[in-house]
Amino acid sequence: MSRQKQRSKGTGSVYQNSRGQWVATIEAGWTERGTRCRITLKARTKAAVRARIAERQQRIAAEGSTADTRSSITIKRWADQWLEQRQRIVRPGTYVADRSGATKWIVPSLGHIRLDALVPADIRKLAATQEDAGLALATMQRTHAVLGKMLADAVAEGYMVPQRAREAGSPGSGQSPRQPLSAQAAAKILTVASSRPDASRWVAALVEGLRPAEALGLTWDMVDLKAETMTLAWQLKALPYVESRRPESGFRVPRGFESRHLQGAYHLVRPKTRAGIRVIPLVSWLAQALSSWASRAPSSPYGLVWPRGDGAPRSAEFDRRQWYEIVEEAGVTVILPDGSSRRPLLYEARHTAATLLLANGIDETTIKAVLGHSSVLSTQSYLHTDMTRTRAALAASAQIVGLGG
Repeated sequence: MSRQKQRSKGTGSVYQNSRGQWVATIEAGWTERGTRCRITLKARTKAAVRARIAERQQRIAAEGSTADTRSSITIKRWADQWLEQRQRIVRPGTYVADRSGATKWIVPSLGHIRLDALVPADIRKLAATQEDAGLALATMQRTHAVLGKMLADAVAEGYMVPQRAREAGSPGSGQSPRQPLSAQAAAKILTVASSRPDASRWVAALVEGLRPAEALGLTWDMVDLKAETMTLAWQLKALPYVESRRPESGFRVPRGFESRHLQGAYHLVRPKTRAGIRVIPLVSWLAQALSSWASRAPSSPYGLVWPRGDGAPRSAEFDRRQWYEIVEEAGVTVILPDGSSRRPLLYEARHTAATLLLANGIDETTIKAVLGHSSVLSTQSYLHTDMTRTRAALAASAQIVGLGG
């Protein structure tokens, strides 16, 4: 096919190359070396390439030409650079989730596409790939959020990413699959749990609303049995290694991240927000159970309240297995909207704690203070001055499930 060339004043040139593609070049200021910055755009049709010219010129007018002085790169190459920087600024758990979304889904589906050539159809293709693989909507939404952050950061770095691609809709919305248990179901679970030596672990989840990582990271020096309070200031997390499965490579942690190494990959880490660090009262039943547990709990060199039998940190997987054994023995299931059923998730114990507090008419501020939600600007002084109210709230929850005051 012969090369057809047209030129419009102020828009550079538009022509059709030997492969049948329509190509446009426009000028966008000057580079750092003092040479003219020329941008090349391609499309399948003449109308499409002119539309790209108009979009680019609007962007240059709005943001200046600096965004266009950098050559575009593929999504795979940008993902590699983005993850390298991401590990330095976000919490390890966030980094692992971002890396999973990028390497398992975004790069395999879109990695070959240049940032400046990304279109909404590509975003929809990624969602369709995940849906065909049977992924849950929540996972698809998480991947979409990771991609959105990647593209936003690319723009901030000076790369061109079409606005229509950045504004592509998410895979959809839906309700969280997590459900609170009824008071009757919680009581059944606690009846079974009360016969176990570590019964206090499950009361801490169902009544006090501890996150699993908070419970596993609780140490005896944070428990005041005399005052019947516990301070939640650390969480147990397994941090990723710099090189997968190579402990000698060190741990992948961001700048300023506070942690205490225990053993293997396990660390005590600070909560995500200040609200996560809190002092909450123990219901009397739990205080007594912890007092009894203290004399027979496995000896932990780290002072963990609920360690494994050998005193080592209790992994999240081990903790969940214990929970599933209890709920299965209790015969408790969760009924889903489609009529099917499943075992209650451990994290649903925390939802149950919030529901029990609501059932007692406890105000939202108190509930958020007990659970450590970041939407409440709580401090240690606030929690201490409000200790009477929070103690009464938790005692009421314990009463509902048959634990007494």
